[in-house]
Amino acid sequence: MSGSASRRGVSAAITTVLAVTLGAGVLTAPAHAAPLPAAVTAGTAAAPVPYPVGGEPPAAVGRTGFLNQATVNGKRMLRWTRFADGATTVIDAPVADSTGTDVIMTGKGSTPARSLVLQLRDMAPGGGTVTMDLRPLNATYVKAVSPDTILAQVTKADGSVELHLVTSAGGTLTQRKVEGVPAGVQYPHSTEARDGSVLLTYSLQDGTEWRSEFAVVDLATAKVTSVHRPDSRPRRGALSATHLVWTDEGKVHSKDRATGAEAVTDFRLTEDEGMVVGLLDSWQLYGTWTTLEGDGTGNPRTLVPFAAKSLASGRTVELLDYAYGTVMAGPGNTAYVRGGTVEQGDGLYRISIGADGVPTAQAVAVTGKPVALRHLGARVPQPFDLASHMALTWKLSRENADVDLRITHRATGKSFSKTLHLYSESAGSEYYYGDDVFGIRWSQIAEESEMGRDAATGTYDWSFTARPQNGVGPAVEASGSFTAVKNAATQHDLGWNGSPDLLARDTAGVLWKLSSEYDAAGKTLAQVHSPVRIGGGWQGYDRIEVLGSVGSGPSDFVARDKTGTLWLYDVTPSAYGTKISARKQIGGGWNTYTQLTGGSDLDADGRPDLVAVDKAGALWFYKNTGNAAAPFATRKKIGTGGWTAYNQITATGNIGGAPAGDLIARDKNGVLWLYLGKGDGTFTARRQIGGGWNAYTDTLGIGDADYDGRPDLFAYGPNKTAYFYAGTGDLHRPFATRVTSPALTGLPAHDHLS
Repeated sequence: MSGSASRRGVSAAITTVLAVTLGAGVLTAPAHAAPLPAAVTAGTAAAPVPYPVGGEPPAAVGRTGFLNQATVNGKRMLRWTRFADGATTVIDAPVADSTGTDVIMTGKGSTPARSLVLQLRDMAPGGGTVTMDLRPLNATYVKAVSPDTILAQVTKADGSVELHLVTSAGGTLTQRKVEGVPAGVQYPHSTEARDGSVLLTYSLQDGTEWRSEFAVVDLATAKVTSVHRPDSRPRRGALSATHLVWTDEGKVHSKDRATGAEAVTDFRLTEDEGMVVGLLDSWQLYGTWTTLEGDGTGNPRTLVPFAAKSLASGRTVELLDYAYGTVMAGPGNTAYVRGGTVEQGDGLYRISIGADGVPTAQAVAVTGKPVALRHLGARVPQPFDLASHMALTWKLSRENADVDLRITHRATGKSFSKTLHLYSESAGSEYYYGDDVFGIRWSQIAEESEMGRDAATGTYDWSFTARPQNGVGPAVEASGSFTAVKNAATQHDLGWNGSPDLLARDTAGVLWKLSSEYDAAGKTLAQVHSPVRIGGGWQGYDRIEVLGSVGSGPSDFVARDKTGTLWLYDVTPSAYGTKISARKQIGGGWNTYTQLTGGSDLDADGRPDLVAVDKAGALWFYKNTGNAAAPFATRKKIGTGGWTAYNQITATGNIGGAPAGDLIARDKNGVLWLYLGKGDGTFTARRQIGGGWNAYTDTLGIGDADYDGRPDLFAYGPNKTAYFYAGTGDLHRPFATRVTSPALTGLPAHDHLS
């Protein structure tokens, strides 16, 4: 008889014996069982279904789906996901246990053992639910072994403890003592049922010492068929029809159930580097317990990829690049493990015996997170201000990496090299900024290198090799370049961190600062945190305009009061956030202008300038002097008449590729026009960009938000609608298709944004 036929025969025999011994309904759902809240469709999808990103190993896995912990409306619950289509069913219970089938145990205690009233739910189509109240039996849960039978620890009237099989038959609980279990067992733990048996692990006190034992329990007869006393203290175990396996620290043990022959493999791991083990027939499954993202400490761990080893021939087959959590026995001689491969990604894998008799791994649910370490883009402000507090930053697909970074000044050949050890636990690495972003500030480079102290402007080349600390996946290499300047004209960057900031005045006159950053996944401008209150009384101004840096440091801004006086607010960097100095009067008579805009460097001197339109339609250029005490030179007329055709002008920076900063203007029909800066404070003839721009209340030139070296545009309209327009550098099509932006989320009702 073949192995599979033999297993079918054993299973059939056990079914018959249980039915006779315990009564009808032991292995099928009782007629009174409550229906499931939603139908479940059988079958397995050809493509993997979604698995929660960052999700823990499943609480249970069956033929038709798997069970995960979930938080729903702040409450800890369970979620069953179908393999067929990814549809989910939420179960109002905090804890669960697996049987290796579609039957799951759920309870409302803090642990399965503390759930004295529990449910056995058959999640297959048409399955039912059996409720068990263990309190009258003075019993606690150990393991569910069938649709209506559990293994339980029962405390007798005399204080002694026994293990019983407890069955719900027609709504009545019956129980049988498991014979052969030693008296005084503590901390019993059971595997899922395999071939009519479970492997029971427990502790016994021998004088002042504790020892651990294994016992194989036959469920049909409720008897221990064999006891195994390993020399070690096993942590996890598994059984098949032919073998037992278990692990203690860095060793994997196996035992032939027929001959008693034992074997051990010592992987020489440290005490905290555990192993996961399982069994499929005579194939031993094992690997180190390793999360893809690491534990946040940055400490390297020994990697043993998840593999299968034939206990008959010694052949070894690697299945996964890493495994996380226990190996769960599944239906039909399968096993499931949380882990991943470079090819199939991170998620839940089914391990089964292939047609050639060799185990294979198939992803059945995936998170979408890559297993191979990836570089997700540089976040280097362009140009990069060597005098700023900005950081040169890069984003990886995960945190746990060591990065060999090199930065070289192209003209002189001077370079800086350093290995950045990334971690987030405790105070964290000074080079790790969260959200898988790492980087270094120029002040840190200056502390350690002559190149940093005597930094020259110009082009710098960067490159790095990032190596996974846990050894999962290959190293990744990346390279690029950036242009460095000193005291750069930072447009809309009040925090001097390389990302745009917005100023908003609410309807009560309170001014708010909104910090933003580029969301590479959404390709839009996103909010970093909730709006920060600057202060009240700003209703006295009819215009607030962010200019870019006047002098040096972060972006500054001007405000015009209702008498026509223009005031400068000098913004300086601070360890505790943006510091705004007391206002300085620039001068009066500014109410002659209908429009103001700043931020473009119109004369190519490295400083952002101011442009204004007067009531007669003339355009005026105010050169930035670099002196906050007298920030603008005498005005110069650069356009005569005709500018009354526009109801909005916006300085954008150099979006068209001409020598200097540019200007866009919206006419009264909503058509947008581009004026390319010549570099002398004047512009070329206008070019039409497109129509429909009257849908927006205003547009803002926010600088290079996406770090591609080209300035971008932010547009907003009624009801806090907002959009991000990435700059293309193409004068014929200067902006890419708009993308909705959440940058204004949480902002109070406002009447002015700049």
